[in-house]
Amino acid sequence: MLGHATATAFAAGTVARVAGLFVTFEGIDRSGKTTQARMLCEALGDQALAVREPGGTAVGERVRDLLKEPHVEIAPHAEALLFAAARSELCRQVIRPALEQGRVVISDRFLDSSLAYQGEARGLGVEEVFEMNRWATDGLLPDLTIYLAIDPHAAAARAGGGDRIEGEGLALQGRVARAYERLAAADAGRWRRIDADRPAEEIHAEVLAAVEAARAGAPAA
Repeated sequence: MLGHATATAFAAGTVARVAGLFVTFEGIDRSGKTTQARMLCEALGDQALAVREPGGTAVGERVRDLLKEPHVEIAPHAEALLFAAARSELCRQVIRPALEQGRVVISDRFLDSSLAYQGEARGLGVEEVFEMNRWATDGLLPDLTIYLAIDPHAAAARAGGGDRIEGEGLALQGRVARAYERLAAADAGRWRRIDADRPAEEIHAEVLAAVEAARAGAPAA
């Protein structure tokens, strides 16, 4: 569960804000994160930079291949460490430089995925996984997190190729969905919960409004 210390760190942030805006998309598998991240990037044009997790660097892409390989068995602790390692490289090589240039960085997943999947759903502990990732990223937190909420059964019915984690089925996705709901409730100022079981254009309109509000300094909700 998300403890008071972690919730406080989320709300306050752990590093000084930079010129750009850091937007992340979270949700269970097949909730539409990749589609919405792409649509937001297209709407913002050259001022936006898209990244994905894991990936975006030479190390990150190799880690991605390993984590998604359906025939490789990875223990929960190793899985969490691999995600953190890829995230660390992405932050230092790509995300921070872009934010310092004043760009809007749009990430398909970030540390909240590790909190939901490895911290809670796999039972490693949200606090423990948070502290590991805070160290790995030098305390970088998103300015705005878009949570695409959808029932796991509805998400599973959508077309798409499965990977190692998706292949674990609805029980895991249900635990992850409940974890996301608790994370969002603990830091309502950063999170924007959006119903994802609707046409993509309707969802995009809400996403774009939330991002514009964040750029103007208004609350996300």
